[in-house]
Amino acid sequence: MRSGRVLVAMSGGVDSSVAAALLKSRGLDVVGVTLKLWPGEEGCCSATAADDARRVAGRLGIPHYVLDMTAEFRREVVEPFIRAYRRGLTPNPCILCNERIKFGALFRKAFALEATHVATGHYARCEQDPSTGRYLLRRALDDAKDQSYVLYVLGQQELARVYWPLGELTKVQVRRLAEALDRRVATRQESQEICFVGPQGYAAFIAALDRSALRPGPVYHVDGRLLGTHRGLPFYTVGQRRGLGISWPRPLYVVRLDPDSNAVIVGSYEDLRRDGLIATAVNLIAVAALEEPLEVAVKLRYGRQEHRAVIRSVPAPAGQTGIAVEVRFHRPAGPVSPGQAAVFYRGDVVVGGGTIHAPI
Repeated sequence: MRSGRVLVAMSGGVDSSVAAALLKSRGLDVVGVTLKLWPGEEGCCSATAADDARRVAGRLGIPHYVLDMTAEFRREVVEPFIRAYRRGLTPNPCILCNERIKFGALFRKAFALEATHVATGHYARCEQDPSTGRYLLRRALDDAKDQSYVLYVLGQQELARVYWPLGELTKVQVRRLAEALDRRVATRQESQEICFVGPQGYAAFIAALDRSALRPGPVYHVDGRLLGTHRGLPFYTVGQRRGLGISWPRPLYVVRLDPDSNAVIVGSYEDLRRDGLIATAVNLIAVAALEEPLEVAVKLRYGRQEHRAVIRSVPAPAGQTGIAVEVRFHRPAGPVSPGQAAVFYRGDVVVGGGTIHAPI
């Protein structure tokens, strides 16, 4: 392992606490940092979390700082999250937070503290390809906890200076290490929802900040028939089955959201299946460019389901900039939700990923 000072993001939870302890045990000069991202007393970015992180840092004998990033988090993550839902998209704020806040803030703080690297408690691996010199993002050893999907936005400069100590461990092993470190931390429950939304759900969260985003509108069948009225586009996502409030002989799914007409379009599961998609704002990691079509496995949501496909570079759609990629599935797949991430794998290596612009 390379030497130097390492800045560790510490949320006060199991994973980040163990990551800090592992790096300290390897003789590195470790500094803990907790990012305060949203008001509240609970959750991974709360005052309680900062207290837990400070206590663990004290036990490890490392410095600890709290960075107040609430204004930046609202501007760079929360407000784009709300705007995306208004446009009928299904955003993934964790990816945006990783790109603009967590790693961005850590690297800026690392520079100020003369640290050479940053580390987090993510389950992922990074290594340099000796044949190309490029840094590779790889899946974690524990496939059930792998978080490479939400890390695809990191570039070569970031990957060259990052440590993920948990990438070679299972969650069971991490829990055991946490028990020896701090019992309170070891028994802390993991957050399963978007960190800033809370138990009320994201639609209620959006309504509290922007009531105009929840405008009732029509629900149409894919054949054009009017079936009812919806409560507001943020209550729905492509592929959704429950909560439609429509009686129908067969199961109905949300097939499409139309922000121009403020309409929800529903149909059968077969209506969800697509031949492919266009991804924009693509970040390539394993390769510098897509010079020819490439066989990959594609993840359309965080989880383990993958779809075999061929990807190729295409011109960016109107209004979009950067790299765009066409994805063609071997077999029709879905749901394809605009706003979500499509991440491309070859084995355990992340080729790259982008934002789903539209199904094809």
